[in-house]
Amino acid sequence: MTSEDTKDSPDIISCPPLVYLGALGLGLLMDWLFPAHWLLSESWQVAGGILGATGTVIGFWGVHAFHRAGTNVRPDRPVTALVTSGPFRYSRNPLYIALTVIYLGISLTGGSLWPLATLIPALTVVQCKIVRREEQYLESRFGNAYRAYKAQVHRWI
Repeated sequence: MTSEDTKDSPDIISCPPLVYLGALGLGLLMDWLFPAHWLLSESWQVAGGILGATGTVIGFWGVHAFHRAGTNVRPDRPVTALVTSGPFRYSRNPLYIALTVIYLGISLTGGSLWPLATLIPALTVVQCKIVRREEQYLESRFGNAYRAYKAQVHRWI
């Protein structure tokens, strides 16, 4: 990556999946140190599996929309197109929704409170240090087209 490429991308603090993995890892470590199992019934595990599968489908759908538009999926790379198709018709951040739903699925399947507790700071980091910076970048990159998209499509759902 050249220095020119680093200027043409949002100044995010981390690759978003790493934020979620870090929070999940911390939650699992806390569960190992201080077990707090509360949802161990089979129905919660099934619900977790359904959430995990749903998040995976949304994630693949979003990645496919990026590929069809011919732009980078990674938020630390320059974008070449404003993606407004696929799941981006319903949310400006379907990939982060997908990661959140997968995370919830894993948490419910494991039946532990700690990963759910560590999701809250992860979502705060994603919102404040990733999503807001991406929005500023996209607005500076695409101007009125992004502002119009932003006016029509919710940030989350």
